Amino acid sequence: MNTCLGIELGSTRIKAVSIDEAFQPVSSGDYTWASRFENGVWTYPLEEVWTGLKAAIAQVEDREHVAAMGVSAMMHGYLAFDRDWNLLTPFRTWQCTITGPAAAELTELFGFNIPQRWSAAHLYQALLNGEEHLAGIAHITTLAGYVHYMLTGVNAVGIGEASGMFPIDSAALDYDAGMLAKFDALPKVQGLSWKLRDLLPKVLTAGTPAGTLTESGAALLDGLLAPGIPVAPAEGDAGTGMTATNAVAPRTGNVSAGTSIFSMVVLEKPLKQVYEEIDLVTTPTGAPVAMVHCNNCTNDTNAWVGVLGEAARLFGADPTPGELYTKLYEKSLEGDPDCGGVLVCNYLAGEGVTHMDAGRPLAARTPESRFTLANFFKAQLYATMSTLKIGMDILAKEGVAIDSLTGHGGLFKTPMVGQSYLAAACGAPVTCMETAGEGGPYGMALLAAYLLRREEGERLEDFLSRRVFAGASGTTVPPSPALAEGFNTYIQRYQALLEVERAAVEHL
Repeated sequence: MNTCLGIELGSTRIKAVSIDEAFQPVSSGDYTWASRFENGVWTYPLEEVWTGLKAAIAQVEDREHVAAMGVSAMMHGYLAFDRDWNLLTPFRTWQCTITGPAAAELTELFGFNIPQRWSAAHLYQALLNGEEHLAGIAHITTLAGYVHYMLTGVNAVGIGEASGMFPIDSAALDYDAGMLAKFDALPKVQGLSWKLRDLLPKVLTAGTPAGTLTESGAALLDGLLAPGIPVAPAEGDAGTGMTATNAVAPRTGNVSAGTSIFSMVVLEKPLKQVYEEIDLVTTPTGAPVAMVHCNNCTNDTNAWVGVLGEAARLFGADPTPGELYTKLYEKSLEGDPDCGGVLVCNYLAGEGVTHMDAGRPLAARTPESRFTLANFFKAQLYATMSTLKIGMDILAKEGVAIDSLTGHGGLFKTPMVGQSYLAAACGAPVTCMETAGEGGPYGMALLAAYLLRREEGERLEDFLSRRVFAGASGTTVPPSPALAEGFNTYIQRYQALLEVERAAVEHL
């Protein structure tokens, strides 16, 4: 039995999933890691990339049967290399909020929103800063692009991943030529020995061959995989999330919720204006997508679950993490639709949508609030998606139609709970499939299968709908009017709480 292998370097785990010829997961492995805040930069050491990849792949039981594979990772960020692919400065991840001046200047120049975490913003900020590493720069790429190059020798990324580096022209299926020319004409860029296109990886659409695992690439993995395996274009976690949830056609969308939370809505037509809160990226085949990306999701909730677990152990109970999460999520359903006036801001990091450069987690209430465990934990879960709702409300006012949303990631592992709250927040039915807890590497495995098994002229959306997800089981929850009204009340108070958050960032 031949399999396809999907690898994803997420923000908390490096994961590998193999799927069979019926597109079902058959084996998996993972490795836990965490970003580090060093010298004002959120980063990961590249040495741990390879430690984690080998640990995750070693747990996949059918490695000798892999017929195609692909690499995905957390999108955006900045990896700069010299001509020989020596790293010039530590990896700067999507969590960094250090490129404000560059992002603002490029957004104005292009008439197109360039968020702080995009690779182009990092490069231009380094130019504004006059950073020494730029003297030897020859390549910039993403984490997925770096791993793909090291495994295949091909300096290319999938178009969805590329769209988080620099704006894409969906008609040309390449970087926007006009915007490239505007970048190269900037005073800080003129006179340099390179043009921006020279630094960027090549753009490939899903289903396009992107090299094979080389002898040297296999050696980096200690021979866990055999040389010669075809490799799909590297994609970001947004593209793999869309693929894993069958959300690549217009009027569909998905929400990935774990360490960060982001929505992807495939557009029928362009937005009427530029919004700093909305990224414009693409599907793995280049169709335009509105993305609301929020840095903060479950980390603060995870910390509170740990504290409440400590309290339980004081009384002799020893619940497993899974039991704690399930009980607390389910308890939240007993809370008031507006959380009884209890408020939580879950910002551990800065947040671009609400223009915060740093975070200070807060829980707040007025004296008349109903402070119960159910209301507190419901507020925790509302907080995971409140910033997302602010962005989704902008799309609603733009008239963007959404027939369905699919949820995936850790927030949806407890059935019905996060799903119900997201439906109320976004005003659309939310579906969770059986793979909801592990969307990314599964989606990358499907893109590898599309490379291997697509028929001539078969579009990705047809491949997914007709061959992968036909008859797939899942649960769909429509928006509850009571929850929707409660969430709208909560979000009004939450936006007032953000002023308290700004003061906390300034003074704490």
